[in-house]
Amino acid sequence: MAADPQKIHPVYDVEAPNHPSAPLVPRSMSKSDAGDPERAVLQQQQQQQQQQHPPQHTIPVMRPPKKRRSCCCRFFCWLISILLILIVAIGITVGILYLVFRPKVPKYSVDELIVTQFDISDNNSLSATFNLTITARNPNKKIGIYYRGGSHISAWYDDTKLCEGSLPKFYQGHRNTTVLSIPLTGQTQDATGLQTSLQQQLQETANVPLNLKVNQPVRIKLGKLKLFTIKFRVRCKIVVDNLSANSSIRIQSSSCKFRIRL
Repeated sequence: MAADPQKIHPVYDVEAPNHPSAPLVPRSMSKSDAGDPERAVLQQQQQQQQQQHPPQHTIPVMRPPKKRRSCCCRFFCWLISILLILIVAIGITVGILYLVFRPKVPKYSVDELIVTQFDISDNNSLSATFNLTITARNPNKKIGIYYRGGSHISAWYDDTKLCEGSLPKFYQGHRNTTVLSIPLTGQTQDATGLQTSLQQQLQETANVPLNLKVNQPVRIKLGKLKLFTIKFRVRCKIVVDNLSANSSIRIQSSSCKFRIRL
């Protein structure tokens, strides 16, 4: 009988080293990474370092809360607001009054000058007495003018005051023209230089320039409403042919400027 063939069974080598069951390349890596084992090991080490040392998140800097405005600051804000409101209200009121009353500037003119005295005494002082005729015109339809006491008018030659006086108190109604006769008197000390200057002026130009300065407190009447007292300031420049006493004096030119002073 033929002998049965021997069956060869594989024998496991006990001394052979154990092979790892896990793949050398992590499953999470792509196929392209698996082709480069050094790069795969480097990425694995970076992942382990990130797990051991997680990134520190920056803590946002908290700003301190804004301080509330102090009482003084709020007080000044309220004060400025109230002042602005008052200014706007006053502006609106003035605009309405202007549209209703249509104010016009008074007009003045010097019509006549009479010299009753203009001579030098023994003590070298100059005595002067003038009589001025001034016309005041109020062109307003709805505005009256109260000319109050305390007015002052003076006549000047260059920087020397020759004489002075005041305007009378009166009320000038709507569209009224008033002619005023105003006496002026005065005395100038050490008038030798003044007399010499006047004579030289007459010889060179045949005239004498004079300045009239008027400060007049008035009170304006708007309809039935009387406003507070203000001051009219009038400056007139006149040119006369001479200043001889008791002689006919002709006014060659006259111009007046008007201003208001509160």
